[in-house]
Amino acid sequence: MPLSLAQRRAYDLAKTLMICVVLIQTDSGYGVMPASEFDGPAEAIVHEYDPFG
Repeated sequence: MPLSLAQRRAYDLAKTLMICVVLIQTDSGYGVMPASEFDGPAEAIVHEYDPFG
């Protein structure tokens, strides 16, 4: 998914579900997932969205 779409989706997901979400870079583009489920390398994280911050 393109970066601009992934950023919007990550922000919306964090605010809707009220959980921390990470935006990660993969070989095929960007992805969004709950921070608690991410177990990959820290350098893959582009940004973390915290709905409480």
